[in-house]
Amino acid sequence: METEAAGPRIVVGVDGSPSSHAAVRWAVRYAGLVGGRVDAVAAWEMPGIETWSAPPVDSDFDEDNARQRLAEELREALGADPAGSVRALLVRGHPVDVLLRAAEGAQALVVGSHGRRGFTRALLGSVSQHIAQHARCPVVIVRPDRP
Repeated sequence: METEAAGPRIVVGVDGSPSSHAAVRWAVRYAGLVGGRVDAVAAWEMPGIETWSAPPVDSDFDEDNARQRLAEELREALGADPAGSVRALLVRGHPVDVLLRAAEGAQALVVGSHGRRGFTRALLGSVSQHIAQHARCPVVIVRPDRP
């Protein structure tokens, strides 16, 4: 990943959840304040890769479709005209590993408090909790907007 050559880099995790949308909006506002840019990172991994002994095959995964969905998620979070300082990245791997690698050299890593699979009564989701404990840059955990 690039360093701060073009201003501070803010990394935000995107998974389509309400708190992810709020995190994207927070990251874009913050980048605007510090003259930075945003790397919006979505991770994907093949099901069963950790437990299955045969080579993993995901016949349902379509990378072009996933990139299109990521662009739609950003439009949904930011409106019809997403900020020009946002770069969408689709990366294969476990979300924690992908986000920690993407945040190397970043000014901040922004994630939602809960992903799509989060328990509503838990204070933090497993990804946000792990990132808060292991990131080498400041971490911002954003709760979903209230209706």
